[in-house]
Amino acid sequence: HTHTHARTHARTHARTHARTHARTHARTHARTHARTHARTHARTHARTHARTHARTHARTHARTHARTHARTHARTHARTHARTSSP
Repeated sequence: HTHTHARTHARTHARTHARTHARTHARTHARTHARTHARTHARTHARTHARTHARTHARTHARTHARTHARTHARTHARTHARTSSP
């Protein structure tokens, strides 16, 4: 009877332990899989995020680029304005 009960209990315990171990293993596997999945997902998400980020970054970049472009545009505008203002 003892031996028969052992087998029955083993199956019951296996299921209980499986759930407990699943949570522990999930965390360990998650880190390993994350690196592999990150590369694959990055390419897919990049296209979607690019559009969203472009709008946000545009405002910040506009100020920085304005100063750099101002010098280049000044020369071009000077010629156009010179003709108009000249008598």
